[in-house]
Amino acid sequence: MKASELETMRKSFNTVKKRSNSIKESSSTKRLIKRVREIKKYSIENNDKLFSQTLESFKRNDIDFKIADTSQDALDIIDELLEEYGCTTIAKAKSNTLGEINLKDHLKGTGIDVVETDLGDRILQLKKTDNKPVHPTGPASHLNISKITDIVNESLDANVHPEAREIMETVRTDVLKRLENANVGISGANAIASEEGSLVMVHNEGNISIVSLKDLHIIVAGIDKIVPSLEDAISVVKLETIFATGNYVTSYMNVISGPSKTADIEKKLLKNMYGAEKVVVILLDNGRSEATAECLYCIGCGNCVVHCPVYNAVGNEFGFNNYLGGRGVAMSKFIEDDETCYNSGLYMCTLCGLCTLNCPVSIPTNEIIENMRKLSTDVGFYPKAHGIIKDNVSNKDSPY
Repeated sequence: MKASELETMRKSFNTVKKRSNSIKESSSTKRLIKRVREIKKYSIENNDKLFSQTLESFKRNDIDFKIADTSQDALDIIDELLEEYGCTTIAKAKSNTLGEINLKDHLKGTGIDVVETDLGDRILQLKKTDNKPVHPTGPASHLNISKITDIVNESLDANVHPEAREIMETVRTDVLKRLENANVGISGANAIASEEGSLVMVHNEGNISIVSLKDLHIIVAGIDKIVPSLEDAISVVKLETIFATGNYVTSYMNVISGPSKTADIEKKLLKNMYGAEKVVVILLDNGRSEATAECLYCIGCGNCVVHCPVYNAVGNEFGFNNYLGGRGVAMSKFIEDDETCYNSGLYMCTLCGLCTLNCPVSIPTNEIIENMRKLSTDVGFYPKAHGIIKDNVSNKDSPY
């Protein structure tokens, strides 16, 4: 990342810190932290049972579902659905899971226009190159208003001034125009309630509501998002919001429990009133079954990278795809392999533990990274300088 981008990112992060400090210390937040830790612990320990219950609940709710063991499996399922619906334009919501499977790269050259509906993601999409996000909920937090103005003007052939509202309205108008003929929406989910078969999504912009109104709504979510009940799911997304944005609650919480329907004419059930006629959930494993249990506690708030000294120094070079910082490095081992884990920044981490101290669910990322370094060394992935020192110690009884 450029020095100017890192400076803007750090300013953005400081704003989030100031906004969230008082909320994080409130008694209600402390109670919520305790509750969510218990929810995540139970959910991970009982994932098989909850997974089976989720599938039964989906059937009851008339939600179609597919199980994807790998990224490629998920992409193949999406390809089949897009072909079934003759899709030419997709309304896409912000989703780290869709970033994990590289959906946009996969669809390049297919003639399908993937339109980001989240403002930050759309700005990065218009940027075209070097457009990896820097925060789970604030993907463009490293770009100042001058740079964003240039991106919008160049990409949309516009003439906006460096004024936030003017930029927002220009991008919004362009997105809505592009989506006029979109019949497919795709998103992730913040949490899945096993008992009810409901998917919870949080947003401030109202864009997920647009996505969910398309004829087909595809939802791609990791199996680690499953929790026992809707009350549990709401608790998880509330805590995520507090630590991600510094607010108690987002503007919108969408709870999707099936396709659009009505029974207002003689109580006869009719589908596709205003929203989706078909909802398909793709439950993604992609290494999660093999992952260190603590990695799966993550609720996606991004507070770890906000406080990480390494991330604040180098930015999104530290992490894997949309999973940023140390936790992203850890997950890359299970999503990809040891080499990817090494290349994602395995040895960038200082093991200081600030990520754990500032994680609402206390993920011991520094300990996970330290253990992974040992495993990585065993299979031959470690810095060359370390190897020289190791050999010198073995051969000369000295590191020199």
